[in-house]
Amino acid sequence: MVFPEDLKYTDTHEWIKVDGASATVGITAFAAGELGDVVFVDIPEMKAVALGDNFGSIEAVKTVSDLVAPVAGTITEVNPDLEGTPEIVNTDPYGKGWMIRMTIANPADVDALMDAAQYKALIGK
Repeated sequence: MVFPEDLKYTDTHEWIKVDGASATVGITAFAAGELGDVVFVDIPEMKAVALGDNFGSIEAVKTVSDLVAPVAGTITEVNPDLEGTPEIVNTDPYGKGWMIRMTIANPADVDALMDAAQYKALIGK
């Protein structure tokens, strides 16, 4: 299982890639594997979110899970490919399977997130 070193991770299994004051967010390969076959991703609207807010949900064959904002900010883009091909979350969670792009309201939020080694320890890998 791959955990890119250039990402930060949450204990709710989201990843974030920071690029200046903006970021791309998705779920980890571990989370995608635990969910199983993803059949639907629902991210209702582009909006401001607080750290820890639910910004949508992801549905697999047997379960539905909330998507949790890893930082406070404003959602600026939702991955349009998720509507027609939600299974890309399973096949490419760190690439084409990204969920949202957002601006970061508080850069200190990023500092509180886990690096790859800390995330691997969390999930026992």
